[in-house]
Amino acid sequence: MSIEEIIQSWKRSKNISPCLTDLRIFKKREGQYQPFPDFLHPLLQEALRSEGIESLYSHQAEAIQHVQEGQDVVVVTPTASGKTLCYNLPVLNRRLSDPSSKAFYLFPTKALSQDQMFELQNLTKKLEKPIRTFTYDGDTPQDARQAIRTQGDVVITNPDMLHTGILPHHTKWVTFFQSLRFVVIDELHTYRGVFGSHMTNVLRRLSRICDFYGSKPRFICCSATIANPKELAERLLERDVFLVDQNGAPSSEKIFIFYNPPVVNKELGIRGNHIHAARRLVSPFIKQGIQTILFATSRLNVEVLTKYLKDRFEKRLEDKGRIRGYRGGYLPEVRREIEKGLREKEVKAVVSTNALELGIDIGDLDVCIIAGYPGTIASTYQQAGRVGRRTEKALAVLIARSQPLDQFIIENPDYFFGRSPEFGLINPDNLLILLSHIQCAAFELPFRDGERFGREDLGEILRYLEEKGTLHYVDQHWYWTKDAYPAEKVSLRSTSEENFVVVDTTKKKVEKTRLREEVIAEVDFTAAHTTLHEGAVYLCQSELYAVERLDYQNRRAYVKKTAGDYYTDAIDYTDVSILEGFERKQGEGIFYEHGEVRVTTRIVGYKKIKFYTLENLGYGKIELPDLQFHTTSYWITFKKELLDRLPYPRLEAIEGILGLGYAFHSMAALHLMCDPHDLNRCVGDRGAKWFIRLSRDSKGIYSSFSSPEEITNEKIDLFEPTLFMYDNYPGGMGFSHQLFDDTMSLLEKTKKLISKCECPYGCPSCVGPVKEVGEKSKEVALALLEEILK
Repeated sequence: MSIEEIIQSWKRSKNISPCLTDLRIFKKREGQYQPFPDFLHPLLQEALRSEGIESLYSHQAEAIQHVQEGQDVVVVTPTASGKTLCYNLPVLNRRLSDPSSKAFYLFPTKALSQDQMFELQNLTKKLEKPIRTFTYDGDTPQDARQAIRTQGDVVITNPDMLHTGILPHHTKWVTFFQSLRFVVIDELHTYRGVFGSHMTNVLRRLSRICDFYGSKPRFICCSATIANPKELAERLLERDVFLVDQNGAPSSEKIFIFYNPPVVNKELGIRGNHIHAARRLVSPFIKQGIQTILFATSRLNVEVLTKYLKDRFEKRLEDKGRIRGYRGGYLPEVRREIEKGLREKEVKAVVSTNALELGIDIGDLDVCIIAGYPGTIASTYQQAGRVGRRTEKALAVLIARSQPLDQFIIENPDYFFGRSPEFGLINPDNLLILLSHIQCAAFELPFRDGERFGREDLGEILRYLEEKGTLHYVDQHWYWTKDAYPAEKVSLRSTSEENFVVVDTTKKKVEKTRLREEVIAEVDFTAAHTTLHEGAVYLCQSELYAVERLDYQNRRAYVKKTAGDYYTDAIDYTDVSILEGFERKQGEGIFYEHGEVRVTTRIVGYKKIKFYTLENLGYGKIELPDLQFHTTSYWITFKKELLDRLPYPRLEAIEGILGLGYAFHSMAALHLMCDPHDLNRCVGDRGAKWFIRLSRDSKGIYSSFSSPEEITNEKIDLFEPTLFMYDNYPGGMGFSHQLFDDTMSLLEKTKKLISKCECPYGCPSCVGPVKEVGEKSKEVALALLEEILK
């Protein structure tokens, strides 16, 4: 059966056909071509022809023309449109005419760096000129680093290594910086939020060092489709950038289907599980040997779905390895092996997190199944763009979960297909981020009086650092005074401390009195609390491992293979306390504010969940240190008089606020055009004495971690619940101010979402599952909104 025949069988199926809410066909697109420009070196033209490239796509020709004219450019075209040549050609062309010229290539991940190095090396081999290309990252051996610094022509690295391993040691790179002509930044759209804010500051530091060595490199940026690529590039680089966005690459016919799982419990509004739906929809493609990629929304979902598919399609020994999982945390050699298996068609289906969303070369796939809306339109297009690179026909299927955002997208396909993708927003002058990079910059080169770094008053920050004893002022310069170099303590992607390693003790081997340990994975600091606690079942490449011991101090988890029939899911509670309010407004029965908060998360236990049936098999207890960070937040406090006016006991009123918060979170993410994970919510109180447990298994008011108090009904009646909607990153991302300004329109949208839902008591598509938020949640949430919006 072909892709077309499988789609026709879905249309005839009584079970599948009613779930297909939309089907769009994007017609095959012919390419637009231009001849090689005259300034392109004859050796390069010859190398391209040897690869079967006789001309350039129009956007490639436009990009290299503007670079040749001395402009910085950002190229924005879909996945697999040949963006790589937009930077490789100018870099190699300059190198052939000026043998001393150097270039930095920056990719957000090590995997992409490796991938691009092989592509560039293949091209340089055909030139028969010694152009030395190396990757320089955390995996580069120490003995190779000196050779790369002195001999490299093109150094491929990532922002983290530039930040900690290159800029602080720029004196070892003198020749390279003096001859630096190009800086290439690929996957520009990933530099949003906190990561993007850090990246701007890293680039500010790079510019200072280039100025010091007298070089003025040109910047070539490439991005997937976002709403504001030129603006984002100009904010990152803090200079004018020319936008190239008219795609000249051909594309195959692509069919895009929206699938909404059937309602399995009408009264509770619960739909079929999206993981089960993905397993069902992908099965005919795997049977027919049609190469498929599935995207899941979490690492746990990747492992569970991989296990389900392996159970079905790898029963024979010769089928082993046809189905693979792919996610962060797998060891680099395992990821390279999976990528190679995809390119060589040995792997027939891969289940991935958004780790494969970026442009790693995994060959030409045919079908993409997206199990759960990824959170943004831009990400959805990126994932769908992994298929149909060179085939005649490709298929992408988006499967909705029960969450309001998924349901909104799946029921409003015109919104999805007609709306521009999200904006890439950054806040590089966030004081916490800016301060940390000013210290890094001062270590690299002393600041001069009157120098600029960001938009804040640099002089005031430098004086503050002098008072702290970090800087010393002498002769109109500010010098670093500490021994340690500050970049080591600044993580670009989070505040995360070092990763935990997962050690498999199943095959313990003693070699000369020393135990040989096999490291099978790495887990980031925050995720380790929920996945590597003692008693957890850790899933890696769909194999089950029982966590026997967690050595928290040394960041090691010791695991052993197991053959259980369940996985574990951690239970956590969050407590938010206000540190400072910035602005406050009154509303009908409410007041709302935004400011700075401390977020404390405690992991208290875990559930054992049976594979396939998802039934709860029991609980376990977890005792680990709390996770804490400071961020910015927006909050609404529901006044006592408002709650007293409603005919509901206080606990039912709080259930209504939980439901209102659930719906408000979805509307806020849609309104801000951000990923829902960029925001988080909590219901507690302004004094941080209480917080609400929002859990399927236990719900109610509990005393705060920080202020344990005896709970009485009298105290509960005095409690004024507060809904916190906080930026889910240390230091904040600037969302809370916008939520504060748009409070009333957001409450109107939330009311519309809840009242339009046809369920009687509440469901995952409006106020949340009844088991979590209570049977009166929908009724009370609407009553609250009626009062507030009078």
